[in-house]
Amino acid sequence: MKVQYRGVVGLLVALSLSTGSAFAEEHGHEHGEHGAASGEMCTGFGPQTPRDIDSHHGENSHVFSLAPDYKQMNLCNIHFHKNAEHKSKEFSIFAGEGHEGFESGYKANMSEHLSKAELAPVDKPVCKSEHGSLQPGDTIEVHWVHSSAEVTPGKSLGACLSEKDSNPDLRVEAQVFVLVNDKNALNFNDMGYGGNVVNGFHQAKSIPANTGKPVLFAGSTTGPKYSDSTCSPLQVTWSVRPQVAKVDINSVGKWCESNEFSEDHAHGVRKLVTAPKLLSEIK
Repeated sequence: MKVQYRGVVGLLVALSLSTGSAFAEEHGHEHGEHGAASGEMCTGFGPQTPRDIDSHHGENSHVFSLAPDYKQMNLCNIHFHKNAEHKSKEFSIFAGEGHEGFESGYKANMSEHLSKAELAPVDKPVCKSEHGSLQPGDTIEVHWVHSSAEVTPGKSLGACLSEKDSNPDLRVEAQVFVLVNDKNALNFNDMGYGGNVVNGFHQAKSIPANTGKPVLFAGSTTGPKYSDSTCSPLQVTWSVRPQVAKVDINSVGKWCESNEFSEDHAHGVRKLVTAPKLLSEIK
């Protein structure tokens, strides 16, 4: 991210990122206006996100170096979105236009082929917010955010930045899940933080490694306030897994009740970016 630390903080304040996870707010916050689909395309910005990861074409001329492997960076934040922000052949069911980023994005194709047991109602609301709670069969996209700065995981984008490093690289590992009421499915807490340090770096306890080769590309932060006419100025390396996994909805609910990031609900999504001039080339 090629912006000075104090400048980033000022930018976040200017963008009114005042509640929840600031980085998640960039990716989909509660109260911002959903970016208009119409209007003149923004110019002078780097490549934007989210995108269809099966389409590698891009014509954005702004180039920045991709961040190192996430295992050589510090985990700084974990959050997730209701429905997938990105699109691929395995998460391609359009959820609708939605409102302010909610009830939009893409649903996993396998969500239409779950058993009655997997779709059984849960005993209590899961990750409840003003937009409702999560239900069995819902799709979420999880973002593990990493920073090259010497930081400790915590709440907000501020946890990804350091006064000692005015120009950190940012990288997001992304995975799409379908929520199922099945305690034999993946446990979301096994993919949390819990103070885990590996080779001197803060790391998630695990990130799925069996859901296809991640698609690596240059992009931006996301969120409903951005659109083709209102672009994000921040630079982020993305690593998006192309296949879907099932996760136990009960474990997601437990994580929402207590985690190091003060995350307790799903965030909204930015509309898919399709204009080639706003996309990087995937090599």
